Amino acid sequence: MKTIVIYNSQTGFTKRYAEWIAESTGADCLALSAAKKKDLAAYEAIIFGGWACAGSISKISWFKGNMDKWADKKLIVFCVGASPIDNPEIDVALKRNFNEPELKKIKTFYCPGGLNYEKMSTPSKLMMKMFVKMLKAKKNKTEAEQIMAKMLSSSYDLSDKKYIEPILQYLKK
Repeated sequence: MKTIVIYNSQTGFTKRYAEWIAESTGADCLALSAAKKKDLAAYEAIIFGGWACAGSISKISWFKGNMDKWADKKLIVFCVGASPIDNPEIDVALKRNFNEPELKKIKTFYCPGGLNYEKMSTPSKLMMKMFVKMLKAKKNKTEAEQIMAKMLSSSYDLSDKKYIEPILQYLKK
């Protein structure tokens, strides 16, 4: 199956997952900026990866804007975020990015990435630092909030090649 993996990455985690998927499947792999200039008609499967930002998938509007012309293709979206894979809010956040008809046309996946403050844009870094400060200042924090505040205080990496397995399995179907 002729496949392309298209990604939008800010700090490298999404790019890493896109490259792992492409390497495992023999797919072409392009950054979104290059993919926008390419004719994707020859591909049977289109995989889009974006990073999570406040519950939204970065640049998902580009992918959604092209879904109708890709109706005959297998469509996959993966999102890379700072949360561990077992966070119960992930599925809710993924689904919030699509309406019901769109969800019938695509399959979504989540891959845990991490935070790399050194590679973040200044606005993203400031937003994260403000969020951490508010979280730390909150009175009567839940255990989950305490863990989150500690986790988000510095850079970390949760990415692992094993998290692409569900994507690979779905692609083979």
